Amino acid sequence: MGRSRYLRATHPGPAGGLDPEAPEALLECLVGVSERIGRPAVLIAMDDLSAIAVSRVAPMLTDRFRIPHQPDDLPARVADKAELARLCARWDVPHPETVIPAGGTEAARAARVLGLPLVAKWSRPWLLPAGSGLRSTTLVDSAAGARELYERTAEAGSRLLLQRFLPAGPDTDWFFHGAFGRGGRPLLAGSGRKELAWPVRAGLTAVGRWLADPAVEESGLRLAERLGYQGILDLDFRRDEHGTFRLVDFNPRPGAQFRLFADDAGLDVVQAVYLDLTGQRVPQPVGGPGRVFLAENYALLAAVRGRTLPGLRELRGRVETAWFASDDPVPFLAMLRALLGRGLGKGAHALRGVPAQARSVRAVRAPRQRGGEPRRGLEDGLAVAGSASGPATVRPGPPGAPEASAEPDELVTR
Repeated sequence: MGRSRYLRATHPGPAGGLDPEAPEALLECLVGVSERIGRPAVLIAMDDLSAIAVSRVAPMLTDRFRIPHQPDDLPARVADKAELARLCARWDVPHPETVIPAGGTEAARAARVLGLPLVAKWSRPWLLPAGSGLRSTTLVDSAAGARELYERTAEAGSRLLLQRFLPAGPDTDWFFHGAFGRGGRPLLAGSGRKELAWPVRAGLTAVGRWLADPAVEESGLRLAERLGYQGILDLDFRRDEHGTFRLVDFNPRPGAQFRLFADDAGLDVVQAVYLDLTGQRVPQPVGGPGRVFLAENYALLAAVRGRTLPGLRELRGRVETAWFASDDPVPFLAMLRALLGRGLGKGAHALRGVPAQARSVRAVRAPRQRGGEPRRGLEDGLAVAGSASGPATVRPGPPGAPEASAEPDELVTR
């Protein structure tokens, strides 16, 4: 993203990185960014950690930035896996059967009740210490493994969840993207299916298709309304063996494939929120389903593993690439160089360790819409808070212009 011709300026992030439990450094940083921009800008968080931290300083930035209003530390609550399980149980949203063990013995017993293998998740993965070897999600294949993982709870910094494993298949992984105004009012929303992932069947979207599914869309819209959610959200679902879509993850920010959900006029969820926050009318979406998202680097890796790229020949002109754009090719070339560099340097990185990527705040200017001028009315600047990794596209204005509820540990089944 840093190589894009549409990037107008880059502002360093907090020197010590983002800490959502102590967001004072972020507040000071954003005040400085605001003063350099010189007028109010729309602020959109691009990862979970940024979403949590920004929501906690938002009340002190109302005169400087236009930020989606999230009540009651909402980003932290929905990003917390334990709190998400409770919300799903409370509102009858299908969710994998989940146990929040209160001890090692209960963790081992849960493994026998849920069946093996099972999925282990840390409730607040952003608290995992670097270098600990702990992963946010782990596949556990024994009761002893579940017990051993629970014994590292203090080190992990949050609670352990154990969930029934839902096998992956060719039609099991779906997602929902939505942009919402105040009170969960939908501006633009859609559901899609993950056709290819990297790692295969277990990772990020390599190829995704916009497909309307009433069950997925109804769950996403109902959650946003009941939460009073404002802004952009990205939900992940997995279809179980009975055909039920179960919510497995809630991301309070744009997903990497958010540009899949752009209508025939180019309106996407970021633009929709921008227009809403700046008091402008959000156009009624026109067309959309059937588009394909292709993350070139992940799709290539999946293809190397013997997978084909499904259905692309029949969708000429309707494929949204993550990196390549004819009017802005340098990010694609930079991605290729980085991909080759990572392959050549993988062994060296494994030996010496890779430092955490510095986070930054960027101000960017708008690329032209296909076939014409930038969308009218996007007068304010746009700042993006988040990490520099991952495919993402933002379309801003033209140049010149929480803690989870403290409830007792319990068995939650859905």
